[in-house]
Amino acid sequence: MEGERRASQAPSSGLPAGGADGESPGGGAPFPGSSGSSAVLQAEVLDLDEDEDDLEVFSKDASLMDMNSFSPMMPTSPLSMINQIKFEDESDLKDLFITVDEPESHVTTIETFITYRIITKTSRGEFDSSEFEVRRRYQDFLWLKGKLEEAHPTLIIPELSSHKKQGPGLLSRMGQTVRAVASSMRGVKNRPEEFMEMNNFIELFSQKINLIDKISQRIYKEEREYFDEMKEYGPIHILWSASEEDLVDTLKDVASCIDRCCKATEKRMSGLSEALLPVVHEYVLYSEMLMGVMKRRDQIQAELDSKVEALTYKKADTDLLPEEIGKLEDKVECANNALKADWERWKQNMQNDIKLAFTDMAEENIHYYEQCLATWESFLTSQTNLHLEEASEDKP
Repeated sequence: MEGERRASQAPSSGLPAGGADGESPGGGAPFPGSSGSSAVLQAEVLDLDEDEDDLEVFSKDASLMDMNSFSPMMPTSPLSMINQIKFEDESDLKDLFITVDEPESHVTTIETFITYRIITKTSRGEFDSSEFEVRRRYQDFLWLKGKLEEAHPTLIIPELSSHKKQGPGLLSRMGQTVRAVASSMRGVKNRPEEFMEMNNFIELFSQKINLIDKISQRIYKEEREYFDEMKEYGPIHILWSASEEDLVDTLKDVASCIDRCCKATEKRMSGLSEALLPVVHEYVLYSEMLMGVMKRRDQIQAELDSKVEALTYKKADTDLLPEEIGKLEDKVECANNALKADWERWKQNMQNDIKLAFTDMAEENIHYYEQCLATWESFLTSQTNLHLEEASEDKP
């Protein structure tokens, strides 16, 4: 089935940020030709946070916003957003590319909302055209997400990961979610062992990725404070040189070294905010999404269990129950197989993404320290040579 094709690339929330804007989508899919797709949207997406809304999305090129997400001290991205999907099935012949960009604000007497341009390009013969272009609201993306989850309840669909900002009722909402998940788990009497292991993995993964997310944000904040303080030292040494005639060249050299180190620090911060932090936070959102997937799987099985129990104790019309149970057994089997297949793909992508992000960050740090070390070693060498020359000149 077309909707069950996979994409092989880095995961991404992949959709614009914003909030429910009260619009009925009118039945049109936000992505032409892709309403049934469970594909993973690739990286490099801008997070746009609307002040009047309370839902946000983050991905690998996200602006870094509030405490629930990122520090407001972090740099913002330009108002652009690009997602591309390339399906791997017969990749030489059948490609599908979707670009989401050009957010546009609309103000009416009733509401303010943002639309996004969606361009779909494809070489697939089943489409009437090779290119489509439409504009859609945030509510349309929500609609698409709901339709995908309805059609594929146990596939890991990362097209839209949203969460409420901190505010009144946050703990209450979290408590309701926990109770709902716990309730669904209690309702499943015979969950297969592999799904028990899956659930345990998700819980442990969620704890650890949230901790890494908080530590990463704190590191960035401390790095920003260090950078802001270091920026002031260069001009101070330049001013100082104006009043120290004998140290003019030395103080200016120190200022130059500080300036080069500042630039290196700024580049490292950019790497941290663009390469590591969005990836980590992406998987924070994934952990929440996976809990929802497990809940939907358990709900399907719980429905089957209730029918079997009703048949066993003759609590309902036994003439209809065998047929219903047969359909539910097929539904559970399909849901389990879909989740198991998608789970392995997701785990492999997750491991690759996180490994690559931390490896790149480690290489960036090594380069940064080597660059700063070389800067100050060059300064010390020049100063040493200068003193040796002065000492030789003083000799009779």
